[in-house]
Amino acid sequence: MGSYALPRPDIRRKIRGLLPALVIGALGAATVLVAPPPAHAAESTLGAAAAQSGRYFGVAVASGRLGDSTYATIANREFNSVTAENEMKIDATEPQRGQFNFTAADRVYNWAVQNGKEVRGHTLAWHSQQPGWMQSLSGNDLRQAMVGHINGVMAHYKGKIAQWDVVNEAFADGSSGARRDSNLQRSGNDWIELAFRTARAADPSAKLCYNDYNVENWTWAKTQAMYSMVRDFKQRGVPIDCVGFQSHFNSGSPYNSNFRTTLQNFAALGVDVAVTELDIQGASPTTYANVVNDCLAVERCLGVTVWGVRDSDSWRSEHTPLLFNNDGSKKAAYNAVLDALNGGDSTEPPGDGTSLRSVGSGRCLDVPSASTTDGTQLQLWDCHGGTNQQWEYTDAGEFRVYGDKCLDAAGTGNGSKVQIYSCWGGDNQKWRLNSDGSVVGVQSGLCLDAVGGGTGNGTLIQLYSCSNGSNQRWSQA
Repeated sequence: MGSYALPRPDIRRKIRGLLPALVIGALGAATVLVAPPPAHAAESTLGAAAAQSGRYFGVAVASGRLGDSTYATIANREFNSVTAENEMKIDATEPQRGQFNFTAADRVYNWAVQNGKEVRGHTLAWHSQQPGWMQSLSGNDLRQAMVGHINGVMAHYKGKIAQWDVVNEAFADGSSGARRDSNLQRSGNDWIELAFRTARAADPSAKLCYNDYNVENWTWAKTQAMYSMVRDFKQRGVPIDCVGFQSHFNSGSPYNSNFRTTLQNFAALGVDVAVTELDIQGASPTTYANVVNDCLAVERCLGVTVWGVRDSDSWRSEHTPLLFNNDGSKKAAYNAVLDALNGGDSTEPPGDGTSLRSVGSGRCLDVPSASTTDGTQLQLWDCHGGTNQQWEYTDAGEFRVYGDKCLDAAGTGNGSKVQIYSCWGGDNQKWRLNSDGSVVGVQSGLCLDAVGGGTGNGTLIQLYSCSNGSNQRWSQA
């Protein structure tokens, strides 16, 4: 890593099972939308489902959270691989030069092993989270300190760690394809090679990985630079066994379908690949399933690790990017991942949200610019299936987007804006779905309405007296 309460799943359901006759398209024909029958799962947890294909589905664990029973229960039940979130990093394991401290790291390691999980080591050489004494070093002294650190940590865990992220985040962001400027890089361009050769000698049984972020898109310069390095290492016999793709997908670094091509191309060099720190802004079920399917499609993909258990445990909690809500309940994305790992055969349908299409315009109910800010007024926009257009209807009568934001009426009169707001259970966040395709506010009795009968992108959404106009009728996109 670059340092970078919902209802229970059993009472959540797809919109398609609740709108028996939403009007579809300009033809005005009513269609009964029925949820598909549930399939039968091969396995009911993520780790067990991944193991069917010889892979793992792992999680980053923080030692300080293992005392949280909900956290520990989910981590133990669902995952078959563990990465220490911070406890095995340089500042944690060697706070003073030559003086190692494995108390927190061993807590994570021992918990994982006692619960039958393999452990990934993260990370041995990195420009970030260096202790103060290392930050002050340069040149050969720094290189020797790096070697001493790798030897010290790997000796402690020799024969016990499945994979080590030997070097982390050594390439610069942007279009240069250059190495990141750091004290390690300034010690000599071969520092990465030195780290891998040191690690191989320290523990010949561990898989040695290079790990980085923003390298999932095959067309990006950073990806190509990493590819060139790995190809060079393989050609020259530098001991590298695997490449980790952090996969922190968000609006600034979105998932691209060429990720599978990236994984395939690296695997073709003769290295294993792994998704090492997965989190996805808004926890799109579709994107989560795509990432898992990309791994499953590449024989040398070892597995997937998500970076945290619940949203509240995430380093990017404001993005609600993980598979479990703050209260530990499973998200729609969880079901999508389980379904993918089971080859499309899971205990429940994926359960992802559904787009709501305005019959009058053919455009979708949309959160502008994928904002997560309370009070953002909704609009019509071309349907594209993004997380800002995915709405899930709950038995509480809420429409939820991003997992924890609700469709919210800012007032009760005609013209009141309809916005997103943090879910709190008020009647202004509850909606009644009618057979004519209208969506009516429980508190106001008014309809979800496209302002002025507008049909263009950016048309705002309001409450207005129900008139059965096409700008007040909605279908499943």
